[in-house]
Amino acid sequence: MKKTSLPLNLPLMLNNITKDDLNCVVDYIKDKDNLILTQSGKVKEFEEKWSEWLGVKYSVFVNSGSSANLITIAAIREIYGLGEIIVPPLTWVSDIASVIQNGFTPVFADINIQTLGMDTNEIFKKITPKTKAVFLTHILGYNALTDELLSELEKRNIILIEDVCESHGATFNNKKLGTYGLVSNFSFFYAHHISTIEGGMVCTNDEKIYQYLRMFRSHGMVRESTNENLKQAYSEKHPDLRLDFIFAFPAYNVRSTEINAIIGLNQLKRLDSNNEIRKENLSIFLDNLDKNKYFTEFETEGSCNYAFTLVLRKPDMDFCNKVMNALSDLKVEFRRGTSGGGNQLRQPYLKKIMGEFEHEKYPNAEHIHFFGFYIGNYPDLEKNKIYKLCKILNSL
Repeated sequence: MKKTSLPLNLPLMLNNITKDDLNCVVDYIKDKDNLILTQSGKVKEFEEKWSEWLGVKYSVFVNSGSSANLITIAAIREIYGLGEIIVPPLTWVSDIASVIQNGFTPVFADINIQTLGMDTNEIFKKITPKTKAVFLTHILGYNALTDELLSELEKRNIILIEDVCESHGATFNNKKLGTYGLVSNFSFFYAHHISTIEGGMVCTNDEKIYQYLRMFRSHGMVRESTNENLKQAYSEKHPDLRLDFIFAFPAYNVRSTEINAIIGLNQLKRLDSNNEIRKENLSIFLDNLDKNKYFTEFETEGSCNYAFTLVLRKPDMDFCNKVMNALSDLKVEFRRGTSGGGNQLRQPYLKKIMGEFEHEKYPNAEHIHFFGFYIGNYPDLEKNKIYKLCKILNSL
């Protein structure tokens, strides 16, 4: 194929950990007299600053967004018992894996193309007396909440869990995503809005959930709780054990470190300003795409995207190959299938559980699987390159 143009050289993310971030780490390490690297005061400070930024009472810092998923579902299992959890076919693998690993039954609902998140009406179709929770993923910065969904879940007393791993700073009704659910999860992986190299956060306004999350993060140890009444109750029930070593659950070690927290604290200072640039970039991208060739009617109100969503309007494999070849020639890094590589129901781990052909029941997720892409969007991205990219894509 003829080369499309000179390379644009656009990675999925650029300069997400700055020299200033690393200097903060160096300054901390130089203080050898008071040096602590394992989870300590900086982790606590990051949790408090993150809670303040988001607008929740409690946050628990862990070593990844996937670990945030895992201990979230573990805590819900321990407190509320097992049942069905409604999940999207388009999401990251750990959302669904955490549901399965904790003994829940995953029930799938198709997505809304305009948000890439689960469609509210499709969720309603899947609710049964066994439904324990809805695990809603806000894909690539778009909000998937609706007033109708929140109202129905409250009326039915069904738990809402928000995966906000890709949508830091996005809002619904002028309130940040991650503040609506009983629990919400964030990821601080390198490619996301804010990075701690690796890391994640679990957030809640529920004190009991918070205490369980703290214990599940650290081996199930009761001493990790900050609730003195809870610790006393365990001590009185188990007088043969020392409080330092009472393990309430068969849990995990998913703690993070002071180093990761220091980077997170420094990055948090510029998160809002960086997000404004990301919003501007997405508007330029969607406004300049050929609407006859590409789907551009995303619900962008309140969105905050670390990636450009490129979705072919029609299921045309020849055109799809042209797009992929052009992006490769331009050295524009992309991911086909958008979040998590597309329809999770096509993956081997789910075919073992759901069957070989379950994926066919979710046409919107199927379209994104084959004809949806995402491209990097970050503060250092030169706007003239966005215009050039759109012009080339429109010419195909």
